[in-house]
Amino acid sequence: MTRLQELLTAKQFLVLDGAMGTMLMDAGLTQGAAPEEWNVTQPAKVRQIHEAYVASGSDVILTNSFGGTSFRLKLHKMQDRVYEFNKAAAEVARQAADAADRPVLVAGSIGPSGELLQPMGNMSYEQAVAAFAEQARGLSDGGADLLWVETMSDINEVRAAV
Repeated sequence: MTRLQELLTAKQFLVLDGAMGTMLMDAGLTQGAAPEEWNVTQPAKVRQIHEAYVASGSDVILTNSFGGTSFRLKLHKMQDRVYEFNKAAAEVARQAADAADRPVLVAGSIGPSGELLQPMGNMSYEQAVAAFAEQARGLSDGGADLLWVETMSDINEVRAAV
C-alpha cells in the first residue's frame, strides 16, 4: 500500500500546507530571486518551513518547486539546473516528512510555465511536455509521493504537465 493509500484509509480528509513563497520571503528570500535555488543554497531554511507546516498539522507538504521549469528558471539564467533544483526540492521536503512522528506526504509542486502555448504564444505542446517531464523526473527522483499540478489557466498546459 502506498503512503497516499495509507493516509486516505486512516483519515477522512487530508490537510495540505500553505504558501511557500510567502514563508520564503519571511525567511529572507529577496524579491525577484528564484525560490527554487534555495533548495540547493538554503536547504535548512526550506526544510524549516516544511517542518513548520508539518507541526501545524499538514498531512501533505508541497515542494519548493512551483516555478521549477526551464521556462521559469530561464528568467534567472538557471534553466540548466531544472533537474538539480527539483530533485533537491523533493529531498528537502522528504527529510521533513520522514522526520515527522506521523505519515506525511510530499507533493511535487508543478506550476505554470509562464509561457503561452501556440497559436497564442511561442511554446509548442511538445516543448511544454518536455519541460514538465524534466521537472517531474527531478521531483520523483528526489522522493515525491505524488505530483501536484497547480494554478494553470490553460487546459492544454495542464495536459502537457500530466
